[in-house]
Amino acid sequence: MSLATRIESLVLRVAQEFNDVRAKAGNLAHLTTTDKSSLVAAINELKAAVVASGAIDDTQVATTSTYSSSKIVTLLEVLKAEILGGADAAYDTLLEIQQLLQDGTSGLDALLTAVNRRVRFDAAQTLTAAEQAQARSNIGAVAAADVGDTDTDFVAIFEGALL
Repeated sequence: MSLATRIESLVLRVAQEFNDVRAKAGNLAHLTTTDKSSLVAAINELKAAVVASGAIDDTQVATTSTYSSSKIVTLLEVLKAEILGGADAAYDTLLEIQQLLQDGTSGLDALLTAVNRRVRFDAAQTLTAAEQAQARSNIGAVAAADVGDTDTDFVAIFEGALL
């Protein structure tokens, strides 16, 4: 193979590599940027547009901008503090609260049992005679049996007693 043939093969190979690079980079004429002189110039134009857009605005809520990450973290910390309301570290996650409720149900069960053994005024209850007597004693009431027949017609008794 002659030197000229080898140089020609090299030139063809280098030309193919250039074509591959151009294909991967794309046609600069298809850029939507104003500066189409190079990819670097187009990227710099894009960066300047992003910086100038004011897309990060920590002063107001808007649909055309966003808060900075530090502002978002601050707002999340405030929200967490509001949700926790000053809870101790042992109660500062839902998982910890769930575990405490699951592990410590005996105290909760005792409390619910005690609440359920109270005289209710918002719903009917079935009480034993002893429970009824205790409830009447607590509020200073008397039993219906002690009052007598509440349907007694006292007018008829009065009129019957007249001479």
